[in-house]
Amino acid sequence: MTEYERSHTMPAPPERVFDRAADVGRMGDWLPAELHVRAEELPAVTVHEDRTDEDTSALLRARRDQMRIEWGTREQGGYAGWLQVAGIDSGASEVTVHLSFFDAGHDPGEEQVTGALDDSLRRLERQVRLCADDAVG
Repeated sequence: MTEYERSHTMPAPPERVFDRAADVGRMGDWLPAELHVRAEELPAVTVHEDRTDEDTSALLRARRDQMRIEWGTREQGGYAGWLQVAGIDSGASEVTVHLSFFDAGHDPGEEQVTGALDDSLRRLERQVRLCADDAVG
């Protein structure tokens, strides 16, 4: 098993960050560009990965009371992960994302995974900022 974890501070309250991250219809705005999530009957989702051109059955659970999103493959058991939002001083948030690959065939490697996680967290921050701008404007 291989695990990766990255964190990023965002200048927004945890509720706003969580709501944007947990919106299945907008996950494509911040997830890696090669991953596409399609909701079925939640918690069931289908994840399409461009790299392999495969659809994978997965589960996705958003727990607002815990500010936590958890996901993982259903049949294959190839990977699982979570995203946790925590409030910090002055209305900002710390967002941590964690991935576990149980099957080496699903793990694209440390450089690619950590780069994708960092990019996704930056994209999520941009989406949170846009959401705040929309609320103000």
